[in-house]
Amino acid sequence: MPVPAEPKIYHIVHVDRLSSIVADDCLWCDAEIVQRESSGTTIGMNSIKQRRLTNALSSHPDLCVGDCVPFYFCPRSVMLYVISQANHPELTYHGGQDPIVHLEAELWRTIDWAEEHKQRWAFTLSNAGASYFEDRCDLTHLSEIDWEAVQTRDWQQHKDGKQAEFLIEQRFPWKLVSRIGVRSLQVYQQTLSAIEAGVHQPRIDIKPEWYY
Repeated sequence: MPVPAEPKIYHIVHVDRLSSIVADDCLWCDAEIVQRESSGTTIGMNSIKQRRLTNALSSHPDLCVGDCVPFYFCPRSVMLYVISQANHPELTYHGGQDPIVHLEAELWRTIDWAEEHKQRWAFTLSNAGASYFEDRCDLTHLSEIDWEAVQTRDWQQHKDGKQAEFLIEQRFPWKLVSRIGVRSLQVYQQTLSAIEAGVHQPRIDIKPEWYY
């Protein structure tokens, strides 16, 4: 499958994190979050977050995965499935997928912003939290991502490729979020309330097909 003409990237967060993201006017990387008193629910696995803080990128050897804000290239990620099952022994969050929202952005616009602001970026061909992964920082290699795996809903045989990531150094500006996808009307209303104080108001869509 060829590279999409207009690739999108997705970051998932608990809805109760939105107000602090809007207040900061950005998403922070994990390395920065551990230095701050961040409000809201953490949905990741602590052991993987710790490993990401020391997983160095081959494309930027002095930059670790945890120094970057991570995105998937698709909604309905493998991680969201783990969250939806709420039974993984390393997952401390057990609130299910309903309160999780997808922040959608445009890849080309994001890279343009990163280049303008001298912030490094990279993409991986699989899960950047694993003990081994490959990464690139050249768009001519974007076709190396398994786009069929990224787009498939039946990912059991394509788990590694499905988890390809886009990483941007330190922070991701709130103004680049083009849309927020939620599962229910209730979370739609919570999202609307959480972002109302911000100057930037991305569209909010109820997207049950982005969930399990």
